[in-house]
Amino acid sequence: MGWKQSKGFKSISLRGKAGVGYALHLAQCGEKYQEAKPLKGCGNGVYEVVSNHDTNTYRAVYIVNLGDSVYVLHAFQKKSKRGIKTPKEEIDKINNRLKQLKQALKQGG
Repeated sequence: MGWKQSKGFKSISLRGKAGVGYALHLAQCGEKYQEAKPLKGCGNGVYEVVSNHDTNTYRAVYIVNLGDSVYVLHAFQKKSKRGIKTPKEEIDKINNRLKQLKQALKQGG
């Protein structure tokens, strides 16, 4: 699978992308960004990175334990005003994309 920039990632500001990009770079090098946290309920190897810029919060979720690649499952601007918890609809989207990715890899694509 090649790199495809999602609409969600395109919407992240340049400074917001810097923190996310550094975390992904470290993951590609086999290291873990100290601010990356395991995303609960999504399985082993799935991490979330939060990047704050101005008054905006951006999040990217990626998986590192599928072969030798790092896959970005979702990147978005968090807009919820109810605490720091990742909204359920975003978790559902992440889980669906993870399922699709695993199926595609299983089929050799």
